[in-house]
Amino acid sequence: MGPRAAPRRGRSASTTAGRSTRSTCAAARARSTTPAARTTTRAGSAWSPRTSSSSPGASPGPGRTTRSSAGTRGEGPGGPPARGDAGRRGPAGERRDRRTDAVILHLHHRYRTLGGEEAAIVALRGLTEDALGEETALLERDSAAVGGRRAAAGLLRGGLDPDEVAREVRRTGARIVHAHNVHPTFGARALRAARDAGARVVLQLHNYRLVCAVGTCVRDGHDCHECHASDTRPGLRHDCRGSRAESLVYAAGLAVQRRRLIAGADAVAVPSRAALGRLGTLGAGLPEARTHVLPHPVAAGPRVVPDPAGPAVVAGRLAPEKGTGTAIEAARICGLPLVVANAGPLEEELRAAAADLPHVTFAGRLDRAGLDALRARASLELVPSLAHETFGLAAAEAALRGLPVVGSDVGALRELLPDEARVPPGDAVALADAWVRLAGDAAAGERVRLRAAALTDPDAVAERLRALYDAVAADRGPRAPGSGA
Repeated sequence: MGPRAAPRRGRSASTTAGRSTRSTCAAARARSTTPAARTTTRAGSAWSPRTSSSSPGASPGPGRTTRSSAGTRGEGPGGPPARGDAGRRGPAGERRDRRTDAVILHLHHRYRTLGGEEAAIVALRGLTEDALGEETALLERDSAAVGGRRAAAGLLRGGLDPDEVAREVRRTGARIVHAHNVHPTFGARALRAARDAGARVVLQLHNYRLVCAVGTCVRDGHDCHECHASDTRPGLRHDCRGSRAESLVYAAGLAVQRRRLIAGADAVAVPSRAALGRLGTLGAGLPEARTHVLPHPVAAGPRVVPDPAGPAVVAGRLAPEKGTGTAIEAARICGLPLVVANAGPLEEELRAAAADLPHVTFAGRLDRAGLDALRARASLELVPSLAHETFGLAAAEAALRGLPVVGSDVGALRELLPDEARVPPGDAVALADAWVRLAGDAAAGERVRLRAAALTDPDAVAERLRALYDAVAADRGPRAPGSGA
């Protein structure tokens, strides 16, 4: 087990986080053979994710647990901004006394590209501390520091080093383990280890990787749900991972591990009704009595007045499933300015597609302040996703600022956006038409703001989270192996 970082108080969160990250990771790389993980202990900012510098291919190191109590928070990408002392109050403004007898321990495997999962975890931890008054901790592992062979072994075996999870449950006194992305290094073995160590387990599904090898149900730019339940052979046939060997590992691993993961959880959470429906279509086998819809909490940011002369913004990760190419084609059709504000694997291809369009610019990945500033001068936001979105964080963030949003008529975007703001996925002509119609429309911005607020209000989500944790804690009866499927 790696060195334990003491809680840090009375100094800058960013300074202390960077120092402890470097020292702990250096020690980890020097002496460990367990999976790459971060299990750091901290007091302070639960809104701001802490990262460690890990080189791809480096020797996997022991974990560090990040532990925090309610306090001053920073900003995380996609997460709510700092709110100072008001953040330590629960729904309706009542002050919550912090529990110190137990901890909510989050498990998360970070993929190579940051996404909405990280922002959601940051927000949930802050909500747990502020509204529920409970401390949280984070045990995190990282794809960038796990070699391909060990990742494959983890997926096929149902995780690596489950004993580390058990140790962290005991060390932190965790009463509940809230697991997020668990493939490939945590898996079902981590959930069983947590339960054996005395914790109850919530498995939160942020994507469709329970059945789909890429987690998005998008193949060749189109919706795909060929893989069903434990029949994941289509993922191998279509080489969905872009490597026959990797596609084989995912097909085999997901087929075997789906039932075990569900059986290892006391409850399952999904971020929207749409995600729940799609998982049903995929034959995920979620137990109805133990499955909860838990939207991501999104705090209202600074309100904006849409500028009819301003650019449209597209802020999704530059990946195939986000449909940014459709937004660029819509800009070509309508001639209105567009700012692409993110990074990702398709950046070079998308820049080439927009090379002859001077009114399309690329701003790169922006921090919270940069994205807020961009939205403050925008006419509207575009969310042209091709995927059956499980939530739609970019759409929710923009909507809560009063910015009109036009998005695809898919997944959870149907819950966030009114009819007037949804267009068929991949239809650049329809997207351009809605763009021209709603750009700078403050009334449209207010309509979408009210709709998004009803779904994502932190106070309402806090009550759902409290009910989920209470239900899990009250259910102490044993379950037979495999009963979750």
